[in-house]
Amino acid sequence: MSGVPPFKPGLLDKLPNDLKNSPEAQLLRPAVDRKVYNIVHLIYRAKNYEGPAFRRKSFNDKRRTLRTQGIVPRLDERHAMALRIEDYALIGDCKTAALVGRDGSIDWLCWPRFDSAACFASLLGSADNGRWLIAPKDPPLAVRRRYRSGTLVLETELETETGRAAIVDFMPPADGAHLVRIVVGRSGRVVFQTELVVRFNYGATVPWVNRLDDGSINAIAGPERLLLRTPVALYGEDLRTLGEFAVEAGQSIPFVLSYGASFQGPPPAIDPFEVLERTEAFWREWSDRCPDVGPWTDAVKRSLITLKALTYAPTGGIVAAATTSLPERLGSVRNWDYRHCWLRDSTFTLLALMHLGYYEEARAWRDWLVRAVAGSPRQVQIVYGVGGERWLRESIVPWLPGYENSSPVRIGNAAYQQLQIDVFGEVADTLFQTLKAGMQPSERGRALRPVVLDYLATAWRQPDEGIWEVRGGRQHFVHSKVMAWVAFDRAANELEAQTFNESQQRWRAIADEIHAEVCEQGFDRELNSFVQAYGSKRLDASLLLLAMVGFLPPEDPRVRGTLRAIEDRLLIEGEFVLRYEIEHAGDGLPAGEGAFLACSFWLVDNYVLQGRYEEARKLFERLLLRCNDVGLLAEEFDPLTGRMLGNFPQAYCHVGVINSALNLSREEGPAEDRSQPSDSDVSILVGEP
Repeated sequence: MSGVPPFKPGLLDKLPNDLKNSPEAQLLRPAVDRKVYNIVHLIYRAKNYEGPAFRRKSFNDKRRTLRTQGIVPRLDERHAMALRIEDYALIGDCKTAALVGRDGSIDWLCWPRFDSAACFASLLGSADNGRWLIAPKDPPLAVRRRYRSGTLVLETELETETGRAAIVDFMPPADGAHLVRIVVGRSGRVVFQTELVVRFNYGATVPWVNRLDDGSINAIAGPERLLLRTPVALYGEDLRTLGEFAVEAGQSIPFVLSYGASFQGPPPAIDPFEVLERTEAFWREWSDRCPDVGPWTDAVKRSLITLKALTYAPTGGIVAAATTSLPERLGSVRNWDYRHCWLRDSTFTLLALMHLGYYEEARAWRDWLVRAVAGSPRQVQIVYGVGGERWLRESIVPWLPGYENSSPVRIGNAAYQQLQIDVFGEVADTLFQTLKAGMQPSERGRALRPVVLDYLATAWRQPDEGIWEVRGGRQHFVHSKVMAWVAFDRAANELEAQTFNESQQRWRAIADEIHAEVCEQGFDRELNSFVQAYGSKRLDASLLLLAMVGFLPPEDPRVRGTLRAIEDRLLIEGEFVLRYEIEHAGDGLPAGEGAFLACSFWLVDNYVLQGRYEEARKLFERLLLRCNDVGLLAEEFDPLTGRMLGNFPQAYCHVGVINSALNLSREEGPAEDRSQPSDSDVSILVGEP
């Protein structure tokens, strides 16, 4: 590496951990070889350069010298690449969400809905694709961040050579669309820089920017407008809005970014400090209803807040994640748009909400589901838009290179066109669980039920694309057949028979037929395990759900054999469960991905059902350590690199946190509740709204 001063041999071995892990290391280019990376970092801290003239330089002169040598990039260079996924935090207003990096940059924001086009898209490209940075002018010595207790208000504290300050980020969950950032001085004096790069249409469209009479910065392109209000003096340069300001102890400097329509008047101004108080009160009042869950109460509450943040409040729909195209493997094509609502998440999500006493949210989720699937059962989809939209045409964004060059970047999801029999079982079980909880079905729900069951009475025999939405052709997936069984098993339950005033016999006969076929064609006696699909030798993590939905009791030898086989062939390092055997997987995609974290929570729940409580507890606590510093989980985790993968944060993983904690802390948690045999006495959950 040219320009690097000489270093003593063996110096790398003496590198203290605090230097390896210090925030200054983030300033170095990620492409640098790891050995050189650490050595250059030492140079930056002036620990190993032999030249006395260099050692005598001031802190700023040292940094200036290293910048000249190309070792430490300038402000506009050091954020050219997105951070690690785990270095982001979520803020949102229950209509959309933004990702805020440890470096003070908001790299992802879609307005006004989760699935709207992004105006900040540097997460999937570079700073030129839109971001909003507020960061100390000098590299911070330390960065600490947290959510204010019981809220979605993010506080990032930065310590520099001259002082300490915090950035408070939040989006008020009220009428309008605003993102507020308040820089608060804690001690000394800290000089900050800000850079606003607005790029509508997923980072492609440069807006027309002007200053209004009140001094606010107005950015317009087509139908969209962003308006920035702040007392800080800002100026334009190279299609960016820049500024520099200092904050001292006790000072607070606000920035308010508002979204609106370009053909209407500017969005009304808000008082950022008053809105901060109201936002904190909103989240605390809501999250304080969360009951005690033993030693995991904090993790459960954070997951619950994350689920709320991923809920589109106007309809009750819950998106799978706030992002699109974060890869399941770096550099691969396994990049999907998760800013939609999947039916298969419905029952576990519903149980998580109801077992914590959040019946209003559970009812809203149920009602969204019933509205979404209304119509012909032949047209039921696996995934819908947040408003129940059906047309989610998948397209490629060619101008975005993707996260760490993992292309393509996809908008929409072609899986909406797939046939997945399992979703009918999810819909049926969702309605059944709400009925158990004392929620009477709506008129639309009553009308929907017989139509769906009549269709499924023949459709269950078809092959489908399965729970993992394979793109390599339809198969007779065991999980899909089991979920078809769930639909008829719940319909044959005495509670449903009484509610809908009908005979159980027809539905029980179909359930028994499916059950017999799955046990005959879906179980491999040589492997002593159920398999992914009829005639296959592959294992699949979805088989962990057999006992959890009550298909067979946990103590059944076939269930235990399947669990042992999954532990032998899909479990990595005793912690990470792969979705299926990825080599020659036959899913129509290149091999290789991380471990889907929800599957590991299913394993925890199976251990509970098996009475293996100590193993369940140890695995659950290991999984909680995979949360980032503010308690968030991505879709997947790479055991080899220790990095998060996939879209972020992922609702299903946080549902897993909640349900596994409840299963471990209560005599009857969601797993026991859902797996109750259909002929058992139905116990109504306490706390019906």
